[in-house]
Amino acid sequence: MSATVQLDRTDGVLTVTIDRPDARNAIDTATAQAIADAMDLLDDSADLVAGVLTGAGGTFCAGMDLKAFLAGERPSIGDRGFAGIVERPPAKPLIAAVEGYALAGGFEIVLACDLIVAAENATFGLPEVRRGLVAGGGGLMRLSRRVPYHLAMRWALTGAHVPAADAHAAGLVAETVPAGTALDAALGLAHEIAANGPLAVRATKQVITSARDWSTAEEFVRQREITEPVRSSADAREGASAFAEKRRPVWRGV
Repeated sequence: MSATVQLDRTDGVLTVTIDRPDARNAIDTATAQAIADAMDLLDDSADLVAGVLTGAGGTFCAGMDLKAFLAGERPSIGDRGFAGIVERPPAKPLIAAVEGYALAGGFEIVLACDLIVAAENATFGLPEVRRGLVAGGGGLMRLSRRVPYHLAMRWALTGAHVPAADAHAAGLVAETVPAGTALDAALGLAHEIAANGPLAVRATKQVITSARDWSTAEEFVRQREITEPVRSSADAREGASAFAEKRRPVWRGV
């Protein structure tokens, strides 16, 4: 891993911390590669059920490192895209824990996550239009799916900074918490998810994220392709047995 990304794996949760506080956690190529590697680790590790992505030093991420960009770097990694995440997020649930600013590419990273926990001092925004640019890291596409049309248009066309309270009121942020506690709150949510059956958790995310592309005629057929292997798994039998026996299930991921 890069020195600019720190990892911790505890009780089924992988915590990924962008650790470039002097650069407001801006993304250079090495950091993008490290995030991509972390997403691969999350997806490929049987003991990991969910992830949390955050930034060090009171800021989530200011977007692309412009100094690195001017030096010729392109922080896009294979099919995962910018920051190693925006074009292909992990298959497992990922929670953004946001303190301070999540702007431009930083906001696009947040939008690639499944849930957002934000400190009350958090600020979001896609200010690219103010610089004569277009937010090309998935922000425009994802924002229009996550908040009402008129808000997506207003935020994107003005490049305005959006306070956490407004993002929460729009339904974008799952939870707002006091400054300095976003990571703890996100970890609590992640561990709540990780206590569930890992096959069921992954399949649940897959159905929710895929269903928007399914026609009404095919949606139940497509859903069964994902859910039937889970229904016939050893974990499904363990879940039913544990419920009947009034004990905690012991998941094996099979």
